Amino acid sequence: MNFEEHAAKPLLVVAGIAAPEGRYVRTADDAARAQQVIGPCVVKAQAPTGKRGKAGGIKTADTPEEAKAVAEKILGMDIAGHVVEGVLVEARSDIKREFYAAIMNSPASKGPLVIFSTEGGMDIEDVAAQTPDKIKRATVDIRDGFGAKAATAMLAGLDLGEATAGVSEALGKLYAAYIANDAELLEINPLVLTGDGALVALDCKFVMDDSAIKRQATLAELGTPEKLTALEARGEAAAIKYIELDGDIGILANGAGLTMTTMDVVRHHGGNPANFCEIGGEAYTKAQTALEMVLDKPGIKSLVVNFCGAFARCEVMMEGLLNAWDELKPEIPVFFSIAGTGDEEAIAMLKDRLGLDPYPDMDAACKAAVDAAKVGGA
Repeated sequence: MNFEEHAAKPLLVVAGIAAPEGRYVRTADDAARAQQVIGPCVVKAQAPTGKRGKAGGIKTADTPEEAKAVAEKILGMDIAGHVVEGVLVEARSDIKREFYAAIMNSPASKGPLVIFSTEGGMDIEDVAAQTPDKIKRATVDIRDGFGAKAATAMLAGLDLGEATAGVSEALGKLYAAYIANDAELLEINPLVLTGDGALVALDCKFVMDDSAIKRQATLAELGTPEKLTALEARGEAAAIKYIELDGDIGILANGAGLTMTTMDVVRHHGGNPANFCEIGGEAYTKAQTALEMVLDKPGIKSLVVNFCGAFARCEVMMEGLLNAWDELKPEIPVFFSIAGTGDEEAIAMLKDRLGLDPYPDMDAACKAAVDAAKVGGA
């Protein structure tokens, strides 16, 4: 779950990281009133996405009249598909230096990754490409945690001067906030050093692990629900996890891990998955709904079905899928991989009702689907 800046920054303040005085408002008149209290300010579009400044969603104002005028322009803007419904009116800071700081989940280390750069205010991807020596990274063992001492060691070699101790302490606090709030990502860009030597978070991006929503119910109320496509909304209504992608190879598998692995193998062979759709658990009883969603995405050229029997038996999943196939009668190349409990029965059903044989393994099925999609697009 994504959070807008005005909802994310209080998490930093609770952790002991300073942020400018600010007020979240939803009308231009309220923006003017906020400026009267705050003084010279920045009016910032609130949307759960980056590059708001480049889109024209961040403007300065020195008077209430200016705050009202820029708020009128920003409210209602569409930024990366998000309509701006509120703005953060925030006190301007005396900026001496800008840094980048973030804690995120790392697929490589399967744990938290701390990233810091002396080049704040820029996209971190650009910094990595242009000046990689100005970025420091540290993987974290969650059993050990990450505090100021570990941060100081991580920052060795960077030109931070007298700010080293403060930055180290801030990174330790950022990690504490990341853990306390079940974050997937907690990013400050920029973290600024002011003229009087204070460290202040001028922005904050917070993404909470969806699996923590029930545990963090009060916090989740402040989040911004993910914008769903029409197909994704259908999946949510049917309690089927479906994520729409931009490829042309449909994926239908049981279990999230198997589905993601299938997608990876498709990409390995040069193909592009059209979706994530898993029918694990009780979802295998909704095979027709799942198959309809996968096939309803425009441009599908082939389909991979990957069943691995464990809690759900292969022949039970196959029965549901074949019944759906009889109803929908799709005319699309389909490639099966079947293994695990009930696989012999499932294979017999596949041969009897569709006249097809499964491929010997997932790799072969995915490669065949990629090849078919290429032929279909030729």
